[in-house]
Amino acid sequence: MEKLINFTIDGIPVVAKKGETILTVARKNDIYIPTMCYISKTTPCASCRMCVVEVEGVDGFVLSCNTPPAQGVAITTNSHDLEQERTNIMKLYDVNHPLECGVCDKSGECDLQNKTLEFGVSEQNFTARDQLRKVEDWGLINYDPSLCILCEKCVHVCNEVIGDDAIDVKFGGYSSTIIPKNSETLDCTYCGECIAVCPVGALVSSDFKYSANAWELSRVPATCAHCSAGCPLEYETRHVGINGDDSIYRVKNNFEFASLCGAGRFGFDFENRVIGKDKEAFEKAVDAVQNAKAIRFSSMITNEEALILEKLKAKYGFKLFNEDARVLQSFMNAYSSVSGKLHHSGSLDAIKQSDAAIVIGGRISTDNPAVRYALTTAAKHNGAKVVYAHPIEDALLQNIVTQFMKYEVGTEEGVLALLANEILKNADLPEKERAYFDALDLGYLEAESNIGEEELTQMMKSFARSHKKVLIVGNDVMAHPSAKHIAKLVAMIEKYSDFSLVVIPAEINSLGVSLINSLDVDENIDGVVGYNAKGEFVISSLEGADLAVSALNQQEGTFVNIDNRVLATNVAIGFNGYCFNDIANACGLRKEYTIEYTKDLEQVVGFKDVAFDDLENFLSEYGDDIRGYILDEVSCKEDGELEEIDDLPEFNGTVIYNSNPVLQFNAHTNKTKQLEKDDTLRGSAQFATAARISNGDRVEISFGNEKIQRKFKLDSELKGTIALNPTFDSGFDASKYRFEKSKIVRVINE
Repeated sequence: MEKLINFTIDGIPVVAKKGETILTVARKNDIYIPTMCYISKTTPCASCRMCVVEVEGVDGFVLSCNTPPAQGVAITTNSHDLEQERTNIMKLYDVNHPLECGVCDKSGECDLQNKTLEFGVSEQNFTARDQLRKVEDWGLINYDPSLCILCEKCVHVCNEVIGDDAIDVKFGGYSSTIIPKNSETLDCTYCGECIAVCPVGALVSSDFKYSANAWELSRVPATCAHCSAGCPLEYETRHVGINGDDSIYRVKNNFEFASLCGAGRFGFDFENRVIGKDKEAFEKAVDAVQNAKAIRFSSMITNEEALILEKLKAKYGFKLFNEDARVLQSFMNAYSSVSGKLHHSGSLDAIKQSDAAIVIGGRISTDNPAVRYALTTAAKHNGAKVVYAHPIEDALLQNIVTQFMKYEVGTEEGVLALLANEILKNADLPEKERAYFDALDLGYLEAESNIGEEELTQMMKSFARSHKKVLIVGNDVMAHPSAKHIAKLVAMIEKYSDFSLVVIPAEINSLGVSLINSLDVDENIDGVVGYNAKGEFVISSLEGADLAVSALNQQEGTFVNIDNRVLATNVAIGFNGYCFNDIANACGLRKEYTIEYTKDLEQVVGFKDVAFDDLENFLSEYGDDIRGYILDEVSCKEDGELEEIDDLPEFNGTVIYNSNPVLQFNAHTNKTKQLEKDDTLRGSAQFATAARISNGDRVEISFGNEKIQRKFKLDSELKGTIALNPTFDSGFDASKYRFEKSKIVRVINE
C-alpha cells in the first residue's frame, strides 16, 4: 500500500503521495502559491523563487516547487515576509524590462504583467546599466533577449518533453541569455513549444509577431488534424480588415500539460476559400455519387462523414476505397482474433507513465511526434528504457533510445516472433501456443532479421525492474505482406505479458474509418468518385477539385485518435460553399447538420449514444483529458491461430523508405505557408555510392510501375543503403509496404 504523508498548508490538512512536492499538493487543494518558472509537465526549473513558502521549524524560505513535504509539517504560503520577498523578486524582474507592452505579442496574457500588478510594483527601486541585446531571428521563432526573464521553461520543455535539447542558458550574470545549443543558429524540429511556455514576449512566432493583440482574438477549441495523435489545440481567429472574413492568426495549446508539434502549431492555414456556392458543380457531384461504382476517400475525414459514406454505400451499392484504413482494419481484425477484444489497451498517457518501451515498425519522430514526446517524457522523468527496432536509426530519438535494434528490411514478422518468444519465455501460455514458440527456428529468424540472441537478452535484462511496459507498433507493418500474422504476435504479447499495446494509425481518423466503414480492396476501375482522393470526379478541399468543399479546420465533427478516444473538432473559420452533408441530403439522407450523425455512430464497435454538443473539449486543471470519450471495449471471438513463418523476404540493393520530413504529413500540410517543404530524396554517402549519384543530382526513382524525379541530398545522419522519400507532395499508396526496392538513375538535362 502506498504510504501517504499528512501535513498542513495554511492550517488546512492535506495529504501527499510519494514524489509530490509542496506546490503540487497545494494546487491539488486549490491553495494558491505564485510561480513564474514552474510548468507541470517538466521537472521544476527552480529559477524564479516566487514559490517560496515558510516551513515550521525551518529557518529561511523553502522552494515549494521542488521540496517534498515531511509528515506533520506545517506550511505557510502567505505572510508579510513572503509578500516582501516576492515583491522584491518582481522588482528585480522589472529592472530595465522594456516598456513596450502596447506592441508586445504577450500583452494581455503576460505573466510578468500579471504578477507586477498582483504585487503592486508601481515604482522601481533598483537600477542596472542596460545592455545592447540583439533580437535573434531563428526562422519560425524570434527571440528577444531584452524581454527574457531567464525562467528556463523553454530549456526544460525542449529537453524533457520534446527531446530536441536544442537550446541552453548562456550564464553571465546580468548578461545571461538563451542560446542555440552546440550550434550557431537554432537547429531543432521547430515545434514552437518554447513559444507556448514563454511567460513573456521573449520567444514569439515570426509570422504572428505584431499582427494582433491577444484580446482581439477569438479562441476555437479543436483537434489537430495532421496525425493520429489528435492533439488538443485552440485556433485563434480574427477578421482581416474592417469588413474582411475571419482568418486563423495562430494556434495555441494548453502548454501546462499538452504539447504540439510544429505542424499543429504553424500548419494551420490549410482551409479552403471559395467565393460562393457553385450550383452546377454541386449537381454534377450529386450525379457522380449516385452513379459511382466506387468512392475513394482519405482518412482526413470526420466520423460523421464516414458514416454518411457507409449509408450511401448501402443505398447505391458502390464500393468504398480507403487503403490506409483498410489495412489498419485488417490488422486490427487479426489482432482481435487472438486478443479477444477490438481495441488496443495502451495510450499516449500510458507511454508517458511507462518505464520500459519497445518501438517497432515506424519512424515515429515524423510519423507521430506526440508518441516521440510521450517517450521523451517517460525517458527523462521515469528513466524509461526505450528499445527502438527499425532498419534505419533515427537521430531525433538518440537522446532517449537506450538500445537500437537494427533489423533487415521486410523481416518484421521474424522480429516480432523473436520478441514474443523472449517476452513470453516464462509466461503461462496455452499448450498450443507454447508448442508454437518451442518449434520456432530461432537460428533462422535471428540470422535473417539480424537480431541476435544477445540483443534480446540485453533488452530483457534492462527491463528487469520495470513495472509499466508498453509495446508501440508503427505504420510500417500495416501493409506488410504478413501484417495479419504480425498482428497476432502483437496480440500475444499484450495478452500474456504485462505490456500494454499502442498501435499508431497513419492519419487523424484512420481508426475511426476502420471501425465505421466496410471497405473494399482498391481497384483500378472506371466510375470512381474521389473525396480528398483521386477519382474521375473529385470532391475535395484541395486544389483541382471538381467540387470544392470545406477543410477539416472548417468543419465540426469527431475523430478517433490513437488513444481510442472520440474527439470533437470545431469550425475555426467559415466556408461559403457546399459540404459533403449537402450531397448526402440531395441523395435522400436528410439531416440538416453533419453533427446530427454523431449519435448514430455504431455502438457495436464501441461508440456511445452521445450527441456532438454534449461532448466536452478541454483538459482539466490537473491535466486530465476530458475531451470526448473513450470507446467502449468490445469482445471479439478468439479464433485466431499463430501461423508458420515462411521464408523472410530480402531487400538487396538500393531501397526507398517512404517517410516524410519533419513538419510534413500530407497534401494538407503541403498547402500551408510556414512549414518547410523538403521534397528531396535523402540518403547517406553509402547510398549515394551504391546508386552512383552525388549530392545535388536530379534523379529518377523507379519502383514498380511508378517513376518520380527528385533532387538527391546527402544526409550525414543517415547510414546504409536506404534513402528517405517524402510522400506529402505526391501521395502514397497505403496498401504498399513502406520500404520498396528501387532503381535510381541520374537525370542528365541536355
